Amino acid sequence: MSTTAAGIFFLVSLILALALSYRPLGDYMARVYTSKKHLRAERVIYRAIGVNPDADQKWSTYLRSVLAFSAVSVLFLYVLLRVQHHLPFSQGFKGMEQGQSFNTAASFVTNTNWQSYSGESTLGYTAQVAGLAVQNFVSAAVGICVAIALVRGFARSRTDQLGNFWVDLIRTVTRVLLPIAAVFAIILIAGGAIDNFHATHVVNTVAGGHQSITGGPVASQEAIKQLGTNGGGFYNANSAHPFENPTNWTNWFQIYFLLVISFSLPRTFGRMVGDKRQGLAIVAVMALLAILSVVGLNLAQGAHHGSVPTSVGAAAEGTETRFGVLDSATFASATTLTSTGAVDSMHDSYTSLGGAVTLLDMQLGEVAPGGTGSGLYGILVLATITVFVAGLMVGRTPEYLGKKIAAREMKFSSLYFLTTPAFVLIGTALAMALPGERAAMLNSGAHGLSEVLYAFTSTANNNGSAFAGITVNGNWYDTALGLTMLGARFIPMIFALGLAGSLARQQPVPVSEGTLPTHRPLFVGMVTGVVLIVVALTYLPALALGPLAEGLH
Repeated sequence: MSTTAAGIFFLVSLILALALSYRPLGDYMARVYTSKKHLRAERVIYRAIGVNPDADQKWSTYLRSVLAFSAVSVLFLYVLLRVQHHLPFSQGFKGMEQGQSFNTAASFVTNTNWQSYSGESTLGYTAQVAGLAVQNFVSAAVGICVAIALVRGFARSRTDQLGNFWVDLIRTVTRVLLPIAAVFAIILIAGGAIDNFHATHVVNTVAGGHQSITGGPVASQEAIKQLGTNGGGFYNANSAHPFENPTNWTNWFQIYFLLVISFSLPRTFGRMVGDKRQGLAIVAVMALLAILSVVGLNLAQGAHHGSVPTSVGAAAEGTETRFGVLDSATFASATTLTSTGAVDSMHDSYTSLGGAVTLLDMQLGEVAPGGTGSGLYGILVLATITVFVAGLMVGRTPEYLGKKIAAREMKFSSLYFLTTPAFVLIGTALAMALPGERAAMLNSGAHGLSEVLYAFTSTANNNGSAFAGITVNGNWYDTALGLTMLGARFIPMIFALGLAGSLARQQPVPVSEGTLPTHRPLFVGMVTGVVLIVVALTYLPALALGPLAEGLH
């Protein structure tokens, strides 16, 4: 089988697997979040934390629970990283420096998993398991909780109750993430990924030298890293490392698991609002944008641009030879379309246009399908904006799923959308304006700008992948990127939950001749157009000065 044919088969089989998972997993999650029954183990947890699982919360109370839980998580992880040298299985590593501890704590609690350090030479096993792996579960769960709360805002009426955050959080971890992650970890171990608490081994190489081989609880963390769209790697090489991602078929499974929950959540949305066609419309938008990205990135990386790519048949620099150019490009597209940020190739080595696609994937707001939960509530906010624009075009009050989209709802939606670009563009501008931070760039010109723009795009969209080429573990970048991750994660959640509360209080509006059908191809095309046009208007100047300028050079 030729390389191109193998790449096409890899992609087509992935699409089929996701399509087959859409209904059963989406229906299962709908049952999880609508069930009135609590498992015995869950009741024990509720009693331990002092929560009444049968008491619903207003959107403001739900928000306070999200923020309080996340603030405690940041503090706990920060302290754990600072004192890791006093903990068992520290592997002799010292406590992490305070600036980097803040950056890392902010990163993993926000589901970003941006790493300005090499995991195998910085963190012991207790910090990896009790700190990072735990946050891989709960930070992903927080995103799903906010998405479910917004869905309840559409589904409920004449109420100010959106559910109970603590119930949603615990159910997400115990009924969704833990069972699937356990199965995935077994698959990875069967494929050759390691999972142990062995100390570092020094081995003799074929060339007669010596190399330190680090063990660790890798497969278990790798499973939730992908399933929860987290992305932090146990090793610096991330999913290009053979201990994390041993074979081509484990590479396929990694892409599948980082996409499967986000692509199935629209089915959950359709079931919970009582119209499965609405879920199909949302997943169609996600799929359309994803296909455009995957095809565009594969074409960019497969094109023979330059003498070296022409000689080898593709842009192979920075690509792991076990996976090849096309499968690596598919992985890069999937990881930047979600908030995963895991990599099995070096994005900084991609062609200029290939790098532009990865940037654009994140700048879309990561809604195709986006992170676990964050992708769904992001696309629903954009669908709300689309309905409002359509209403203005025909001169009537817009409605979405029987709810009026008026001034209050548009304020929440507009502020949601404007938050992330503000962090990206202001952060990039400050980094380029400060001489000391420009000095941290290893590349000048358009590519140097692209690297800085990528760093702030990745952290603001809670992705975590990097272009590299800049030194980001200094005090300024640790602080600036840490604040960017926190602000761009939790401020949009405020507006998403505010929108949910406003929608839930409304009385349903009956469907009339003037109601825009939101389950038909026209609406799918309109939402797709709004996503692309709004992003183009926001980021085009920065893209033109960075990757596009480099590509035209």
